[in-house]
Amino acid sequence: MFDDDDDDLSSPQDSPIFKKGLEIYEVARTIVDLIPDDNSQLQITRQFILEDALNLSVKVAGAEGSDLFDLKMESATIIRKSARDLVVHLRGLEMFGFKEAHYLDLIRQEVEEYRLLFIEWIKSFDQWNYVVDRWGLFNPPGVSPFDEDQDERR
Repeated sequence: MFDDDDDDLSSPQDSPIFKKGLEIYEVARTIVDLIPDDNSQLQITRQFILEDALNLSVKVAGAEGSDLFDLKMESATIIRKSARDLVVHLRGLEMFGFKEAHYLDLIRQEVEEYRLLFIEWIKSFDQWNYVVDRWGLFNPPGVSPFDEDQDERR
């Protein structure tokens, strides 16, 4: 009845990229918990860091909840932006005088490992399982936002 080799039944939480995203969140949370409560600028940056770090696993789960290429790519784009913003916010902590800045390289190293997993993860997307993206961002090669969608012909 069920094929034991069916990857569709695996949980996103089992994937290496999801697990790495959670690791990054935990490392980031531990480090930003060292930010003094009385420094409002660092506290604002803290919130941005936690939000970006959390997106690294949440958006993987969202992408894995769909088979459609454009929805997976939309999540992947948000993940990429969050990872890049996370690294930028670390620099902000340094600029605003975070006393424990020597720990920030731990997050940078984790994000680099995540980036390599991300590259492999997006290779797994089936670009031919799609609906036409009318905005033109996430269509497979050769598909125009003005093409007729097979689902719309029914």
